[in-house]
Amino acid sequence: MVGVRQAKRALVVMAHPDDIDFWGVGTVIGWIRQGWQVSYALVSDGGAGGEPGVGQQRRQEQLTAAELAGVEAVSFFDGYLDGQIAATPALVKDVSRVIRQLQPARVLTQSPVRNWSDIRLTHPDHLAVGEAVVQAVYPAARNPYAFPELLADEGLEPWVVTELWLQGDPTPNRVVDVTNTFPEREAAVLAHASQHPDLGQARRRLRQDLATCAAKAGLPDGHYAEAFNVVQITY
Repeated sequence: MVGVRQAKRALVVMAHPDDIDFWGVGTVIGWIRQGWQVSYALVSDGGAGGEPGVGQQRRQEQLTAAELAGVEAVSFFDGYLDGQIAATPALVKDVSRVIRQLQPARVLTQSPVRNWSDIRLTHPDHLAVGEAVVQAVYPAARNPYAFPELLADEGLEPWVVTELWLQGDPTPNRVVDVTNTFPEREAAVLAHASQHPDLGQARRRLRQDLATCAAKAGLPDGHYAEAFNVVQITY
């Protein structure tokens, strides 16, 4: 039996700690304010983002950032190395497992489509995680014959996700005004101290990126925004 219902549960799947905070956490904070229960799943610990051992620091930074955003549930996959992630069947299975466990109506992940307008969005790990999540959302997590051991051995029933949000996509169709969530959003980004050698520059870049997104969408001066490609899954 394939389960589906419109519960206010959302799952965010990202390649590295800080990926959601740089590009989408303002939207996540807005969801939480609307009564959504949001969970994070990180594929790697971001261990290639600094000196040896930085992965443990980055895990803690992500936990702190999630707390600042109001996200209570954060999990990390095992066995995936920063810089070496690929959209393998094993990763599709691991994402399908989390989807079946948490039963989200909405999944937010990274776009599997390369965005040449901003190379920061198209780290190979981002593309790989986006592709694996798309494959898990449709069709693996909903298909009782895909990874049948998830049901037979773990008791995880198939689950239908009805909304897929793609972060960093080159053709966004949804712009979210995050002006009202900006203070919490900025705090979540800056919690990733290992990734900010120049804190002032990080603040300026964050404000510039979000203001540019808002301006492109025709929002008034002084507003901040995030953009996504949102796919409605109606079948």
